[in-house]
Amino acid sequence: MELVYGHPKSLKPIQTKYCPGCGHGVIHRLIAEVVDEMGLQTKAIITNPVGCSIYADMYFDFDSVQPAHGRTPAAATGVKRMLPDHLVVCYQGDGDLAAIGTAEIIHAANRGEKFTTIFVNNAIYGMTGGQMAPTTLVGQYATTAPKGRDPETMGYPIKVCELLSTLGGTRYLARGAVDTPLNIKKTKKMIRTAFDAQMQGEGFTLVEILSQCPTNWKLSPHDSIDWLQQNMIPFYPLGEIKNTLSTAADSPSAAK
Repeated sequence: MELVYGHPKSLKPIQTKYCPGCGHGVIHRLIAEVVDEMGLQTKAIITNPVGCSIYADMYFDFDSVQPAHGRTPAAATGVKRMLPDHLVVCYQGDGDLAAIGTAEIIHAANRGEKFTTIFVNNAIYGMTGGQMAPTTLVGQYATTAPKGRDPETMGYPIKVCELLSTLGGTRYLARGAVDTPLNIKKTKKMIRTAFDAQMQGEGFTLVEILSQCPTNWKLSPHDSIDWLQQNMIPFYPLGEIKNTLSTAADSPSAAK
């Protein structure tokens, strides 16, 4: 009998620490599958900072670096410049990337650093207690916004891909989700496009992935998928936000 599906070699066969319904496990699997398909397990390096992403090095069976909170792009810059033939991946959440590490990601993107960022957007601070993140939606409840996010005093949610799209160093910016099998499949294609571009030396690439956080949303895993579809996707539209790759004609579009 032909084996058509199996456990990725780049993902350790251990039990997850993530909460039930969390999207991190699915995202880990997608990254590992793409690394295996590209034959890069021995040349892959993930940089994962404080936050739920801190657990990533427990699961990936390749090298990792754990930088300080928000400083992942700086660490990835150094690693990639020293090892340009390696696949270097920043794995960051919304609080880490869009708040504590805003300056880091903007300047790395503007310089066109040749690593790939996987940006997990669940619109909340996950590990530290459900505080409001830069991506928290207007009206969304958080421990630091008990009456919901009020734009008059708390500002508006930041659309990271759209913000970075204005910078000259960015080459591929896309937004996927892990709420349905179809979107998971499209998101994997986005990751593959970004990794391929990195290995071809194209420039800065980032894939934002909308993910569920049932624990801090105070919802069941099933209801959290509904909430993501009804609230996050309308505000954070899925698809390629920017694609100026030399191989753009061959890259998959999430709109198809």
